[in-house]
Amino acid sequence: MNNDTSDISAPGGERRFNTRYIELSIRLLLIGALFYWTYIIIEPFAAMFVWSVVMAVAFYPSFERLAALLGGRRALAAVLMIVAGLLLVLGPATWVAVGVVQPIEELVKSLEAGSLVIPPPLETLKEWPVIGQPIYDFWALASTNLSDALAQISPQLKPVGEYVLGMARNAGAGTLKFLLSIALAGYVLAVAPQLLTALRGVARRVDATHGRRILDLAGATINAVSRGVMGVSLLQAVIAGLGMAVAGVPGAGLLAIAILVLGIVQIGPMLVVAGVVFWAWTHLSTMGAIALTLCMLSTNYIDGAVKPFLLAHGLSTPMPVIFIGVIGGVIVHGFAGLFVGPVVLAVVWELGRAWISDALDDTAEDEV
Repeated sequence: MNNDTSDISAPGGERRFNTRYIELSIRLLLIGALFYWTYIIIEPFAAMFVWSVVMAVAFYPSFERLAALLGGRRALAAVLMIVAGLLLVLGPATWVAVGVVQPIEELVKSLEAGSLVIPPPLETLKEWPVIGQPIYDFWALASTNLSDALAQISPQLKPVGEYVLGMARNAGAGTLKFLLSIALAGYVLAVAPQLLTALRGVARRVDATHGRRILDLAGATINAVSRGVMGVSLLQAVIAGLGMAVAGVPGAGLLAIAILVLGIVQIGPMLVVAGVVFWAWTHLSTMGAIALTLCMLSTNYIDGAVKPFLLAHGLSTPMPVIFIGVIGGVIVHGFAGLFVGPVVLAVVWELGRAWISDALDDTAEDEV
């Protein structure tokens, strides 16, 4: 049996070895270039693909029940799920967009008409250490001459304005990707059995011993986070948003988004709830204040009542992981990243825990 060493020592062996080495390097280079090219092509749609898989995993049990009711017609069930998903997204998205744009338009009109009134600052503000006097002086100037006050901070506001305009420009593309991800999720649901078989084959290729269990863990994590974290937070935002819209709370759309974000990062909506309840008791009638208070308090306590039944047993992704996933996801992928980021990091976290646990178990067995 000849090996590389004997080939090198044989006449002409060094030349043959160099030839094989060059051929292998070229192949690896071509494969690497192909993978890199593929990555460049699909990278703009990465968040859309991940979000479609998350939705497909989360709604798969409902899809199976619907397909059974339709006599096993999976394609029809997938189409109905897509239509329902689009209707559920477009309605709230339109309401939130109107709720965000309207306060901004009113603020711009007030600035242009010069009718925006800023109350004078409290004298106690001067007593704050270091920052008290500068804040008091700027606030006092804004209350008497708003245009001069804005002129002072316009250099600092310019980068913020450019960032906001950039987000506005990307909002249309982000919304389109979000809607396309719903359609793609319907396709994933329709071909779920074949796709699952292919994924299990890939998992076995990657790790014949633990591949199947890792794949199941990833699916369970996606299911738990999408339902127990995303689903509960979305339910809180919808209930609170409807209550605030009916009560006429200013900026109800923005407050609903704040509740959604606070719920996803596991802080909870109590800060927004307290502010809305205070507003209700100072602006509404007694019955209206009671009704809105009950609505907001139910929003606050849904988390503790519903989440334990939706989260999978043993799933304990730390809050910092979810928080970093939310912030990083929004920075990289916009609004869709609000949902994609924490799911991806939660899956990576749980898989990392399982991998470390398996390594520790193997080490303990070797020591025994």
